Amino acid sequence: MGNKLNRRDYLKLTALASFGTLIPGSTLYAHKPTEVLRLGIIGTGSRGMGVISILNEIPHIQVVAVCDILPFRLEDAVNASGAKGYAHYHDLLDHKGLDAVLIATPFGNHGQMCLDTIAAQKHIYCEKTLVKGIAETQQVLDAYSASKGLVFQTGHQYNSSELYQKVHQFIDEGYLGDITGFVCQWNRNNNWRKPVPDPKWERIINWRMYHEQSGGLAAELCSHQIDFINRVLDEAPQQISGTGGIDHWKDGRETFDNIRLNFQYPSGIDATFMCTTTNAYGGYQIRIMGSKATAVLGMNGGEIYLEKNNNKRGVVDGVSGATAAAWQKGQGVSINASSQNSTAQALQQFYDAVFHGKKVYADINSGALTSKCVQLSLDAMYQNKIAHWEDYAKLSVENIS
Repeated sequence: MGNKLNRRDYLKLTALASFGTLIPGSTLYAHKPTEVLRLGIIGTGSRGMGVISILNEIPHIQVVAVCDILPFRLEDAVNASGAKGYAHYHDLLDHKGLDAVLIATPFGNHGQMCLDTIAAQKHIYCEKTLVKGIAETQQVLDAYSASKGLVFQTGHQYNSSELYQKVHQFIDEGYLGDITGFVCQWNRNNNWRKPVPDPKWERIINWRMYHEQSGGLAAELCSHQIDFINRVLDEAPQQISGTGGIDHWKDGRETFDNIRLNFQYPSGIDATFMCTTTNAYGGYQIRIMGSKATAVLGMNGGEIYLEKNNNKRGVVDGVSGATAAAWQKGQGVSINASSQNSTAQALQQFYDAVFHGKKVYADINSGALTSKCVQLSLDAMYQNKIAHWEDYAKLSVENIS
């Protein structure tokens, strides 16, 4: 399948990232961009508009077409981008000179939109989570496998950042020792509900609240962390269990306002995920526990803490200020990585893949694996069962190693 990233390619990509060659705005580009990527954006809600604001700072990616079924959102997107506006995405796909499409619609629409974009022979950047449902995910995989020469990138943008690539390299090189577990959280104090100017738009604007389009917290938040852990371990979870409920926001929503998930991997490693909408303490965090050290990651920064029985001294590549005194006091040292916006870094990788044949880091295979994990998580929570990977359609993890 096209644009697969093997471990050797990954390490090369990480080495480049540490010198800033993949970072928009850097003076250290590996090449000087000359071609312009003409991009269409389907879905101009909060994520779509956020991407437009980033792309307005990247001159070699031009938004030429935007699409939304809500007229007031479409108008805002046209004004923000100067692009041609469309009410129907099929018309956007016919836009003359269009090179690629970024899909930023509700989760439940992704599958058919991906299929239609592949049929139109446009490169695809599809926001997370890739596709809703096991069978639908496999449909998109099969369609892409049959296509020729298309780039397909998924929007798990944190994993495209220099920070996450460096930590992945630390793990591969054994700096943290044997990995024994992951503890993840993404806490917010916000009900997710947005104001609706007309009741007829309720299920479109507040789509995250309803099963038809949404995977809830598992798809919208936990999927980023799930994607990273699957990639680091280079395997799919063996089984998934979980709980959740609508315990605070009694407003007619269908998706849970808090969840807890536990992933068990064939290697014996567990990963836990906590996500709530009623308390923001600690915010976003991934704690990677190793026999020699622990890495604690946020969205844009991280620290490493040595175990007391670890005699490591001095400075490891990418970690600054790692003095013996700090280690002995149990203090963490910061991971030295670019603070550039992770979405901007991911979009630059997409550009380089289209015009220079480079590998995309968050490809369709890793995105599909995460989509399947999200569906198993939803089944585990809503059906009150342990979801076993072997009972579902499988995605070979050799495609992402």
